[in-house]
Amino acid sequence: MNEQKIKDTVRSKYGQIVKKASCCGTGCCSTGDMRFTMKEDYSHLKGYESIADYGLGCGLPTEFAKISPGDTVIDLGSGAGNDCFVARAHTGETGQVIGIDFTPEMVEKAKLNASALGYSNVTFQAGDIENMPLPDHMADVVISNCVLNLLPSKEKIFHEIFRVLKPGGHFCISDVVLTGELPAALKEDVEFYTGCVSGAIQKNRYLKYIDAAGFIQVAIRKENKIALPDNVVNPSDRTFTVLSVTVTGEKPLDKTV
Repeated sequence: MNEQKIKDTVRSKYGQIVKKASCCGTGCCSTGDMRFTMKEDYSHLKGYESIADYGLGCGLPTEFAKISPGDTVIDLGSGAGNDCFVARAHTGETGQVIGIDFTPEMVEKAKLNASALGYSNVTFQAGDIENMPLPDHMADVVISNCVLNLLPSKEKIFHEIFRVLKPGGHFCISDVVLTGELPAALKEDVEFYTGCVSGAIQKNRYLKYIDAAGFIQVAIRKENKIALPDNVVNPSDRTFTVLSVTVTGEKPLDKTV
């Protein structure tokens, strides 16, 4: 698939998830989908709201995000607002949380959720995170949960994260990466792509993109192997490992571009 086809496919898939949740509840969204193997338990986190949890994450990016009261936080691929609401519990009412998502149905649902919760300092806007509709160095923290693997230009995204962060700001991203090589048939499988697997890249390459964007103190804070069921991947085809990783990095204090 070319880049536009990939984006259109992902947008359609995640729009369908919102529509499905509206008729049968958020708990059904991961049924029959590979994302169920990645889900982390949010329910114990301060700020957690079940109405915004579609079970689409692969980590807990706020766990290592070092969000402080008054911070401005950007959440990339904010979905129905799950991580944004958890981030708000850290920023307090003096902070600001901005969610960006390119699926219109997700943005609308997140706005409805924020309104229902009475959160005036949590906002959502439509936008492509490869070209964020935000000014330079405005954020203290950038977070994201199982989103970058869905988009074709990972390298560009990290440069965008660097751009919107203030000097001294930092990111914490949970994402899916690979070791080994996916079989060719799986790379072309649409369900594997929208299920956060075939769009993932090699872990070493992922980290190189972060370094190339200019970040320092880059570290993997958490790493878990994702177990794909035998009915999804034949054991004889397992020449690869799928990993959920949570990565942090900082923008140097002397960088304003």
